[in-house]
This record gives sequence, C-alpha cells and structure tokens, in this order.
Amino acid sequence: MTSAPARPARITAKKRLGDRLFSGGATTAGALILAMLAAVASFLVLQGVPAVTADPRDMSILAGHENFWTYVWPLIFGTLWSAALALLMAVPLSIGIALFISHYAPRRIAQGLGYIIDLLAAVPSVVFGLWGANTLAPAVQPFYTWLNDNLGWFPLFSGQVSGTGRTILTASIVLAVMVLPIITALCREIFMQTPVLHEEAALALGATRWEMIRMTVLPFGRSGIISATMLGLGRALGETMAVAMVLSSAGVVTFQVLTSTNPSTIAANIALSFPEAYGLNVNVLIATGLMLFAITLVVNSIARWVVNRRKEFSGAN
Repeated sequence: MTSAPARPARITAKKRLGDRLFSGGATTAGALILAMLAAVASFLVLQGVPAVTADPRDMSILAGHENFWTYVWPLIFGTLWSAALALLMAVPLSIGIALFISHYAPRRIAQGLGYIIDLLAAVPSVVFGLWGANTLAPAVQPFYTWLNDNLGWFPLFSGQVSGTGRTILTASIVLAVMVLPIITALCREIFMQTPVLHEEAALALGATRWEMIRMTVLPFGRSGIISATMLGLGRALGETMAVAMVLSSAGVVTFQVLTSTNPSTIAANIALSFPEAYGLNVNVLIATGLMLFAITLVVNSIARWVVNRRKEFSGAN
C-alpha cells in the first residue's frame, strides 16, 4: 500500500512595505466608517431617549401635543411624502437624460450636456432654496390654480390653493431638481458600461434602438438604477435649507399638494427650531434626528437587499 504523495508546501508571497501600508490603511478606513456610524447612532440614542420618556409638559416644543410621537409623526410623513414626490418626478427624467447622453446624442452634445449635469450637482442647496421661494413658487401658482379648477375632484389637487405657491409640491420640485444630477450622472455611467456584444447582438437580430435599450441596456443597469435612486432619495430625505426656505409648513398630515397647509420635514424642522431650543427641547430635536437616521438606514437596507437579489451580468456570461 503506497502512501499518498506529500502536498507541496504553500508558497506565500512576500509582502512589501507598500502592500502592508495599503492593506493597513484600507482596513483602518473601513473600520473608521463603522466607528463613525456607531458613534452617530450612540449619540442620537443617548440624547434622544430622554425626550421620548420625559413628560411632554416639561418641553415647550411639544405644546399642543399629547406626546413625542404625535409631534414627530407629521414630520416623518412630510419627509417621506416630499421625497416620494421628488423621486416620482426626478427618476424618469434622469433615466431619459442618461439614455439620451449615452445612446442618442452626438458626442459633442453628449459631452456638453454631461458637463452641465455635473455642474448642476455642485450648486449649493441654499441657491436652490432662493430660486424655489422667489422664482419657482410665484411662477407655478397660476398653474396650481388651473389644476385645482380642472382637477379639483382628485384628492391631491383639492382644497384651497395657496396664494404664494409655497406648497409641498413646490418643495418637491426643488428636491427633484437637486437629486436630478446625482441620479443622471450615475445612470449615465452605468448605461455606458453595457456590453457592446449585447447591444450589437440585439441590433443584428433586427431590434430597433429602443428595443435594444429595453432588452439590454435597462436590464443591465437595473441594479445601478436602484442604487442611484437610493442615493437621490438619501439627498432628498436629508435636505434642509432648500425645503425650509420654500415650504410653508403647518405640522399636519395631508396628501393635498396645492394648499398652504403642508407637513414639514424632519431636517427642515430641526434647522428652524434649533436656534431657539433649550433644555429638553434640544433632546426632542435630536430624537427627531434619530427617526430620520432610522428611516435612512431602513431605506438603504431595503435597496441593498433588492440590488443583491439580481446578479450582475457582463458580456462574458
């Protein structure tokens, strides 16, 4: 009976100083991100819990509310509602612009339009807020009146139209413009990475350009579109100054988008209320920030789960 041949000794590559430094730096950076996230979460929990458990009568910011949850619920609703309206307008337009740049526009026009989109992402939010409050709101107010007169039977367009145009719909339009360059830039890069073999195969089989895009480009970029949308959603959920400058809020829960009675958002409410807050009132605002942190975490977790369900494919498979 012969013995099994001895396994050759495993050769380990010698790590150079640069390899060790790079590996250690990458590991430290990854651990630092987790530590920062844990530190932010710990701060929000430790500072926010006292506001949830304290007597509402001890906090002036909760005047007129039974408890913390009746105060924060309209803010949560306003945050989600404005972000949803913004994505409803921004995502189809972003995908259309990205497809035009990547597959339809001549090269010179595509490059110029790409630069404009990237430049739009660098505009400060306060500029968007000034534009929304002083230019957009007065301009769209007649259109809101027309919507109410002709489509007032629809619940979203019912109610007394705002005379200033500073409504939740105006704030959502501003948010849509702000997240548009983020979603467009990411979708453009994803669409341009579609394997050429897939596109040429679809065209060779007699597909039109739109059919080729529908069968190859969009399925290839589906996970990327979801990721880009979630990044845009994160920007819309956390936007502060633009919403605070445009929206005329009343702290209510309503689906009407043309009236002057609008729900506020968590970020805008913190920015407007924090300068005058003191004592436990500060803890209340921090607790609302904890709600926003939890919403963002849940939304991104759902997006990651959706993206991971679909395997990426390339020209090789």
